[in-house]
Amino acid sequence: MKSLKKKRRIQVIVLALVALAISAGLIGYGFRDGINFYRDPSAVIASPPPPSETFRMGGLVVEGSLVRGQGETITFEVTDNAEVVPVHFTGILPDLFGEGQGMIGTGKYIDGVFEASEILAKHDEEYMPKEVADSLKESGVYVDPNAGTATN
Repeated sequence: MKSLKKKRRIQVIVLALVALAISAGLIGYGFRDGINFYRDPSAVIASPPPPSETFRMGGLVVEGSLVRGQGETITFEVTDNAEVVPVHFTGILPDLFGEGQGMIGTGKYIDGVFEASEILAKHDEEYMPKEVADSLKESGVYVDPNAGTATN
């Protein structure tokens, strides 16, 4: 009787571990395309990701770099005030997108150009994406929209 209880307990534990492993595998499989890591322009230049990797990059749109091409094709540059990365985007930009404004793009880094598939821009005068604000704070050029002064 004792060995039957022990055998049953081991079977339940093994079954629970197998179920946990299968669940973890299914969750990982489901997230494989949905996880995009954030990089600032300095990180992209320092160690360029492979062309097949989709990631998010953010920073400030460089003044005077916005060039509208044929149709919905737009090129511009993004900076974290340390490095500059050229960006190519085909699509409709958000209404509040502009030079000198914070943005985050999702795309791939191919042949020295960030090929964006999606562009996000700030949604009001004081908003800046957290990742962009953190990058600017690290480079020492962050301007607090409420205080109007640079902070380090």
